[in-house]
Amino acid sequence: MKKTILLSAVAGLSIMCFAFMPDGKTKKPWNVPAAEAAKANPQKGPESISNGKALFEKHCASCHGKGGLGDGKKASELKTDPGDFSKAEFQSQPDGSLFFKTSEGRDDMPSFKKKITEPNDIWDVVNFMRTLKK
Repeated sequence: MKKTILLSAVAGLSIMCFAFMPDGKTKKPWNVPAAEAAKANPQKGPESISNGKALFEKHCASCHGKGGLGDGKKASELKTDPGDFSKAEFQSQPDGSLFFKTSEGRDDMPSFKKKITEPNDIWDVVNFMRTLKK
């Protein structure tokens, strides 16, 4: 009986260690439908990046930070980890996944399809996020 309780406690603590970041924020997988992840980005070039930067600064930087490091002024208020866009884990995602996540949102991350109503503008944000890698 004691062994079962001990094993249950260890398993519970292990799960908590994987579910919470050191700062107490949760980080969970964000699965994107395969068809959405496979969508091709129709936007290209410096104008797209410039527009994406302006939109990112207006709509995203307050949580994600100007450099996408997850250190925006509102980041400390979030329950979920806003992520670090400069890391390989983020940058390795397909453009379609970033578009889907930005459009749809989840938990603390709002949907932006009503604030950024033109799909090409969201693709521009994706292109700007690509510039944030280390």
